[in-house]
Amino acid sequence: MELEPVTDLPEIRPGDDVAALVADRAALEPGDVLTVASTIVSKAEGRTANLEDYPVSGRAKEIARRIEDVAGEEKDPRFAQAVLEESTELLIDCPFLLTETHFGHICVNAGIDRSNVPDHDILLLPEKPAESAERIRSGLEDRGVEDVAVIVTDTCGRPFRHGQRGVALGWAGMPASRDWRGELDRDGRELGVTVQSVVDELAAAANLVTGEGADGTPAVAVRGWEFGDLEGSDELFRDVEDDLVRQALREWEWGDTE
Repeated sequence: MELEPVTDLPEIRPGDDVAALVADRAALEPGDVLTVASTIVSKAEGRTANLEDYPVSGRAKEIARRIEDVAGEEKDPRFAQAVLEESTELLIDCPFLLTETHFGHICVNAGIDRSNVPDHDILLLPEKPAESAERIRSGLEDRGVEDVAVIVTDTCGRPFRHGQRGVALGWAGMPASRDWRGELDRDGRELGVTVQSVVDELAAAANLVTGEGADGTPAVAVRGWEFGDLEGSDELFRDVEDDLVRQALREWEWGDTE
């Protein structure tokens, strides 16, 4: 498998055609997977905002005050309001905000970014990353680039581990996971639970090439990876009924020692 960064992309502005910009700079081939950072997708879709755009609710004020009291970290209540508006559920409200976005992704601060946002205060995640991925894929097809899957990626932290890694927010042209259940291991035992999240793994691999900060490269072509002869699924985000961690968080409050 090869990972090839798409270089020389310009600063993305609202209305820019991400598919056209990539197609002009990358010799994509059938079977490739194109990973695109949500940052440039959001910029192209006009998902920038200013904190003054968010009238502060009483709940946002209380969240900001509590985080400052407990964590010793100043929290702008306007930012807390933006997080609330980009979320369907607030799973943790202290000492940080862990939320579910409108498309089902669980992350800190609803994935709102305050870096690399010229002329604005914050950058929101794409509203519907799966549709964003499909638009980019269709745009590539319009330019004669056929049979290329697209993954819209972001970085976020992980429970129980330090550091961040790439994850998939939306994808098109491929399943999210491949199902190894029913396959045999080396000893002939049948696998019963293994479902591999390939879109997350490809996003994480691409993130090794894209980098972070000012030197980041927001698009990577993955070549030579094959899905294989396995069943696929587009299930990535757990349903609440099957998510024991989320159920536990709903019963937990900061400072609860019982």
